[in-house]
Amino acid sequence: MNTINRFLFKELDIRGQHLSINNSWAELIYERGYSPSVRKLLGELSALAIMLANGMKHKGKITMQIQGNGIVSLLLVEVTNDLKIRGMVRSSGAINDTDNLDETLGEAQIVATLYNSQTDSSFQSIVPRNSQGLIQTFEDYFSQSEQLDSKLWISSTKDNLSAILIQKMPESKQNNQEDWNRISSLASTITNDELCSLSVDSLLHRLFHEEVVELFEDKSIEYKCNKDRERFEKIVFDLGEQDARSLLKERGEISIHNEICNTHIFFDSADLDRIFAK
Repeated sequence: MNTINRFLFKELDIRGQHLSINNSWAELIYERGYSPSVRKLLGELSALAIMLANGMKHKGKITMQIQGNGIVSLLLVEVTNDLKIRGMVRSSGAINDTDNLDETLGEAQIVATLYNSQTDSSFQSIVPRNSQGLIQTFEDYFSQSEQLDSKLWISSTKDNLSAILIQKMPESKQNNQEDWNRISSLASTITNDELCSLSVDSLLHRLFHEEVVELFEDKSIEYKCNKDRERFEKIVFDLGEQDARSLLKERGEISIHNEICNTHIFFDSADLDRIFAK
């Protein structure tokens, strides 16, 4: 499973999304050495970014970034309109279960950037933090900034990232609080194991078998990290030809770590000839 689905409570003016990714998630965190607590933060940010990108009406991407002076100094997730994802975490140590979001991230801000490739323009917004965690932060963001009451559940293991979101419909005609409370209570009975292991059909039946739920066609989610070789060639060029050739002679090759893709870009003498011939 590497998919996301929308669903609708046809009689209640409540909608939702469900995602579950296996291979794409495993590729994103492959050989990163993230602890469970760090992986949890990355999973929460990734799930939100995927759900936001799933609603994009134009070509482009959504970038969610948290950068500051805490134990985790950088969280970065990018998702394109066609649901290609990449991301990374930079941290200086383990996170304790007792650490709240302020202690984990320090003074970092949560920044969401929506890029429209058709107009080559970006819109940026700051997401106010809730010290209780990213899930609470995102629920607050939807409920306060978007005026959409929302509840979000996210679970991640080393093999799977799954999440489910329910929201009141915008401009709801009924806006029945009892209905919302009932659906929220039913959704709250889900366990992490069920969220990660059940298919979307089985999960929705398990939670809402007495409701009229319409499930829409799924969309595929794929891990894709462009190596951006040209950007790294510019780094070599900026070294200057003399320093670059001296470094190559000393080490036998020039290696630059592409942190977001967790790969190394290598340059030899032929590469330097081509770069500086430009």
